[in-house]
Amino acid sequence: KEKDIITGIVQRYVGNNINVSLDDKTEAILKESEMVPGEVYNRGDRIKLYVTEVKKGSRGPKITVSRTHPDLVKRLFEKEVTEIADGTVEIKSSCREAGSRSKIAVYSHDENVDPVGACVGVNGSRVNNVVEDLNGEKIDVIRWSEDINEFISAALSPAKVVKVELLPGETKSCRVTVPDHQLSLAIGNKGQNVRLCAHLTGYNIDIRPESGYYG
Repeated sequence: KEKDIITGIVQRYVGNNINVSLDDKTEAILKESEMVPGEVYNRGDRIKLYVTEVKKGSRGPKITVSRTHPDLVKRLFEKEVTEIADGTVEIKSSCREAGSRSKIAVYSHDENVDPVGACVGVNGSRVNNVVEDLNGEKIDVIRWSEDINEFISAALSPAKVVKVELLPGETKSCRVTVPDHQLSLAIGNKGQNVRLCAHLTGYNIDIRPESGYYG
């Protein structure tokens, strides 16, 4: 089950860590460092967990699990979206600030299948199920594109982009111009949106308002 998702039932706190029951005989440890800031866990709660490590111990397997791992979001989508499970839709990249926001970039290998629509589901049903498993974490589903300008524009969602200019130099950097009234949306709360966009695309991003743009 390593690198997979399991459902566990919260048993008890051991110091700052939590023992989670996976079945009658197996327990896993959710360390404090792997808990989502602000989440409250009560005895009997059913929670989805990402298995980070399975080791052999003297009393059976020692299983370490996480609620913050970035791959938890990917695995939840794989379970929820049949098109990802069967390989039609591929998650090209993803990034996460656990408990707050995630972005996933998706691509369809079948031109008749809309990758974003497949992941969002009818009336948002699929993405809402993942959001529920993550206790309300916001998730942006973005269409991946080979065209880096298009990809960066999409990744800055929900903000609209006027233009993207790739900057010369060895580091991957770009300057993105957005309408003045979209500036704070593009940057996001405490810079979160632009930070996640940079992680998702691999580019350093300098955001400029339209009115302050010269060139």
